[in-house]
Amino acid sequence: MNTQFSRLGALATILLATITTLRAESPAASAATLIAADDARIAAMRQADRTALETAFSGDLRYAHSNGVVDTKASFLESLTSGKMKYLSYEHLEREFTFPAPGLALMTGKAHVRVEVAQGTTMDSVLGYLAVWKVEGGNWKLLAWQSCRLPVEGAKP
Repeated sequence: MNTQFSRLGALATILLATITTLRAESPAASAATLIAADDARIAAMRQADRTALETAFSGDLRYAHSNGVVDTKASFLESLTSGKMKYLSYEHLEREFTFPAPGLALMTGKAHVRVEVAQGTTMDSVLGYLAVWKVEGGNWKLLAWQSCRLPVEGAKP
């Protein structure tokens, strides 16, 4: 009987330590970790680095482009690594994070993006976006992306 209580006590201690560790990371520390993860994602997209992209994207990724095309992880990896789509530049103009639940983060902002598509045309746009990040296997992974083109400042309607 004592052995069962010892095991139960040890298990309770481990669970408590795990919960405390998960809650111990402050929003500022989480944001810094997410900025690093997002910067790594952008670098991998620009370099078409399949291994790094596999690491950055959730297996359940849904990536909705500003033109309405929606990619899965597999289709987006194919577009990036085949040269069908090449990110020439990617500059955040705004980037903010909120944490609605443990292990979940929303990233909102604006980015100036230049992308070359297979036909040789280049999209040069400022995008507004909402991204969802999720902790998987102890690492932040991009779960979802939705963006839209924003009007150029000073342009007449």
